[in-house]
Amino acid sequence: MSETTCSHIEAITNIKHPKRQVCEECIKIGSEWMHLRTCQQCGATLCCDDSPNRHATAHAHATGHPVIASAEPGERWLYCYPDDAFAEY
Repeated sequence: MSETTCSHIEAITNIKHPKRQVCEECIKIGSEWMHLRTCQQCGATLCCDDSPNRHATAHAHATGHPVIASAEPGERWLYCYPDDAFAEY
């Protein structure tokens, strides 16, 4: 991914990190996940698009919350759904 920022990403001043290293929605339904993402608006930690249920993307579309951060150890990036923008931090 090339780094492109947008007003949604630029508005993030304090990165939200996961409270637990689990997909909150997968836990509810007994499913597994690949990687985790944390919503930068509400702090929900959900699974990525490589996971069967794609909960992070579903959350973004259902709520309009635009920006996620990787919740994976060692990864430091943000992604904005509406602007298809990416930035490392």
